[in-house]
Amino acid sequence: MLDTRPLLLEPKARSSFPALRRGKITTLQVNLGYLCNLSCTHCHVNAGPKRTELMDRKTIDLVLNYLQLQKISTLDLTGGAPEMNPHFKYLVEQARSLGVEVIDRCNLTILREPGYEDMAAFLAENRVTVTASLPCYSEQNVERQRGKGVFHDSIEALKTLNQLGYGIDPGLQLNLVYNPDGLNQPPPQQALEIDYKRELKAAHGLVFNQLFTITNMPISRFGGMLLAKGLYQQYMDILHKSYAAENLQTVMCRTLISIDYQGYVYDCDFNQMLQLPLLAPDSDILCSDRNKTHLSQLLNYDLQGHSIAVADHCFGCTAGQGSSCGGALVS
Repeated sequence: MLDTRPLLLEPKARSSFPALRRGKITTLQVNLGYLCNLSCTHCHVNAGPKRTELMDRKTIDLVLNYLQLQKISTLDLTGGAPEMNPHFKYLVEQARSLGVEVIDRCNLTILREPGYEDMAAFLAENRVTVTASLPCYSEQNVERQRGKGVFHDSIEALKTLNQLGYGIDPGLQLNLVYNPDGLNQPPPQQALEIDYKRELKAAHGLVFNQLFTITNMPISRFGGMLLAKGLYQQYMDILHKSYAAENLQTVMCRTLISIDYQGYVYDCDFNQMLQLPLLAPDSDILCSDRNKTHLSQLLNYDLQGHSIAVADHCFGCTAGQGSSCGGALVS
């Protein structure tokens, strides 16, 4: 049962990252669960085939209610593999009926899994924007991050999406996501997009709309790898030294909130994984982990101008060209 007791508060975590306040919320990012058919090394949610956490129908109906009441224009669906949630199609259809743009953050290989053979056609029929993870156009680099056979399945899935009109029909947007390997920051997004389009077209006849470059966050599975190899502080030093203040104006948390599979609210997907809750309404103090803010508490609450919970991992979004779920923040 939902805990509706008054929010308990604790002091804000110390960080040298600048204070931030939210603008108008345009995007609701919803994590439908941590179940996934892959276990990628850069995954910041520790998703995998053995995870059992999945959003239930009641919480999904709450999401739809919030979309309607707050007039949110974009629903951004993540996981795990969001398509593996049994209520995925219901959520997509209902959100589209409200006129909301739906983004599916797809790992591509799920479209090739038994039981999901009709998923690509479903996405096309509902005019869902597909933002697909493809960390490189090189087979070797992809499989180092994501596992053997993943590159081939990803390419075949992209061919299916192209056949359905994705990347060709202006109403069927197909975007790819690049994640760097190791301690590297993403290269300039525009130049890399040109390389991706050239290589994928030449080798596989594939087309897509945009490439998004995303910095690996020093949390969860990637953060654990850094710690195990004694590289965590070195990576954090790289992010701190690359900090660019101009990126503060367009970081994604200014226009987005993130919902976990239980319906609790965070400023972004990264804060969600760190259990760094949304700041209590009308306060600059963090909610305690025992009393996180639930979406049901915010149905009629305007978060514009509200403080955003920040910590040192936020330097990952402001380093260099900046990073967000929509790629680089500056050209």
